[in-house]
Amino acid sequence: MNHNEFFPPHDGISLRELAAHLGAELLEEGAGGKLVRSVAPVSRAAEGDICYILSRRNRGELATCKASAILCDPALRDIIPSHIPVLLTKAPHAAFARAGALLHPIAMRPSPVTSSTEMISPAAFVDPTAKLEPGVEVEPMAVIGARAEIGAGTRIGAGSVIGADVKIGRDCSIAPGASIVAALIGNNVIIHNGARIGQDGFGFAPGPRGMLKIVQIGRVIIQDNVEIGANTTVDRGAMDDTVIGEGTKIDNQVQIAHNVHIGRHCGIASGAGIAGSTRIGDGVLIGGASGINGHIEIGDGVQIAAMSGVVASIPAGARYGGIPARPMKDFLKDMAETMSRVEERAKRRGEKND
Repeated sequence: MNHNEFFPPHDGISLRELAAHLGAELLEEGAGGKLVRSVAPVSRAAEGDICYILSRRNRGELATCKASAILCDPALRDIIPSHIPVLLTKAPHAAFARAGALLHPIAMRPSPVTSSTEMISPAAFVDPTAKLEPGVEVEPMAVIGARAEIGAGTRIGAGSVIGADVKIGRDCSIAPGASIVAALIGNNVIIHNGARIGQDGFGFAPGPRGMLKIVQIGRVIIQDNVEIGANTTVDRGAMDDTVIGEGTKIDNQVQIAHNVHIGRHCGIASGAGIAGSTRIGDGVLIGGASGINGHIEIGDGVQIAAMSGVVASIPAGARYGGIPARPMKDFLKDMAETMSRVEERAKRRGEKND
């Protein structure tokens, strides 16, 4: 793949500097002056690229790899061809992530969409009662509501809406087209394009003349270092708050309902939906397109497989999957038995047709 204008290569970092930055061991000191400019997968890494390998299953791709360096665990050192300088680390995946951030810093958060040097675009609207610290950027067509407060180093993207009384911390990135109301947001938070934060939760009471709307007067609390993907929605609480814990990363198109509490350093993949008043612990991983029932508790460190339907609480440290979600061991056993029955029926049909 040729480098493009969206994310151009770095001017160059020596392998010696990169190894020191990553805390990795450079095996060939003579290669320390070699420059790395970008990242690439093993299959197409070229001169100037750094790549990584996690398993011997990928060893076939190494024969044609022309990377300037490769990150790997010491246990995989023996499969790396002699022409590729090696950086040894016990955590190659994490080291590769840090290398990418160093080489392509502009790809780490939403970028400005205009080349203007003005901090606050004349095409934006900032309410006179809003308080913006020095260093806040506001791009064209953004709207900052009454009494909103925004910390230094934060960028408000083009066409985004920051509602009245919203508070946003320092060094945040609010991408174009996002809307934030009834929310308090910490520092170094990234909210991607089209995300909707703080709108009504889904609360209705059946009545003789139809559904009666239940007032939603809570807030959304987003702690430091959270990242929220494009077109994800986080509803405000009904009477309590919806809370997203520190360091949690949420993918695109996730629905988080009112009064949900999500702990610290969780990962939630695309298409997941979490119903109201559910409590999710720290370090929980939720696979894509999973559905989480309301008013249940998911313990610390739980892992939920993609496309699972969680209907009841899950104890800490458990791994669940399936519909309804059950312990992974049981889910895999059920799947194996189901596939065996399907194959047996197909075999009988084939014998009958013969």
